Amino acid sequence: MKKIFHHITHHTVQCLVSVGLLMSAGVSYAQAYPNKPIRLLVGYSAGGGVDAMARLLAPRLSILLGQQVVVDNRAGAAGLIAGDAAAKAAPDGYTLILGDSSMLIAQHLQPKMSFDPIKDFAPVAAVFSLPLMVVTTNNFPAKTPKEFLATLKSSPGKYSFATSGVGTVQHLGFEMLKGQSNSFVVHIPYRGAAQIVPDVISGQVPIGVISATAALAQAKAGKLQAIALMSQARLAGAENVAPLADALPGFDAAPLLFVLAPSGTPGPVVEKLNDAIRQVMRAPDMPQAAALQGAVPAYMSSAQLATAITAESANWRKIVKEQKISVE
Repeated sequence: MKKIFHHITHHTVQCLVSVGLLMSAGVSYAQAYPNKPIRLLVGYSAGGGVDAMARLLAPRLSILLGQQVVVDNRAGAAGLIAGDAAAKAAPDGYTLILGDSSMLIAQHLQPKMSFDPIKDFAPVAAVFSLPLMVVTTNNFPAKTPKEFLATLKSSPGKYSFATSGVGTVQHLGFEMLKGQSNSFVVHIPYRGAAQIVPDVISGQVPIGVISATAALAQAKAGKLQAIALMSQARLAGAENVAPLADALPGFDAAPLLFVLAPSGTPGPVVEKLNDAIRQVMRAPDMPQAAALQGAVPAYMSSAQLATAITAESANWRKIVKEQKISVE
């Protein structure tokens, strides 16, 4: 019995020493990290909304981390090319990706997707949400979220809505609205806000779902109506636009932007990155800088982000299934 006890004790000590060595190795790696530039992959071309937010983050993170954070645009396949590159990168903290909600939608619409946005990444931090707006022609018979839903419900199939494509956050956000309000509206996929806005203004299509930045300038010029925000938080500069949640309690379809690292990135490195991002996001000038790009600061810790993206992915899966959406 003594021998067995001695063996167990010896084995336990060895295990604890091994764990201790691994932990201290991780800590010392994190202390030396970063000692070279960090790549922040973006799945869209330069000049777009996600790219603008990456370029707001990168120089501020460079100062805090003492190494340059370089924005690396890998446009194509709705962000999936960048996602694939990031998932396959070495898990050393030197390749990160600024992901967004479209990654979480894609996994339920693209059966041949090469990576899993939940399993293949270590969540680092959530950074921004990008509010979307529902806009209508000026002669649309509704001015508030409540009137808007009442109009849709009383005229099933009469109206159509434009978004920047099947399976986008704009599309699924409005499908969520349809499901929760029990209304029937026809979807017309476009290529982007640049094509949607003129058609809403001219009355070619009565309803559009576009980014807040694309909506506000035209609404302020009186060319179209900004009916509702698809996020719960009101937006600086658009205080008079009410959230849809006023008429549909709990409704929120704001795309989330978040930083991910390849799965297996050491915990202390993820913590160091999260800490730097938290400091950047809490800078007093950040809300104003984000608002200029139509974004709202939405910092979350690694653990909070892990919970949020798992829940969001499940929500999109439910909508895709309920509304029978496919990209074919």
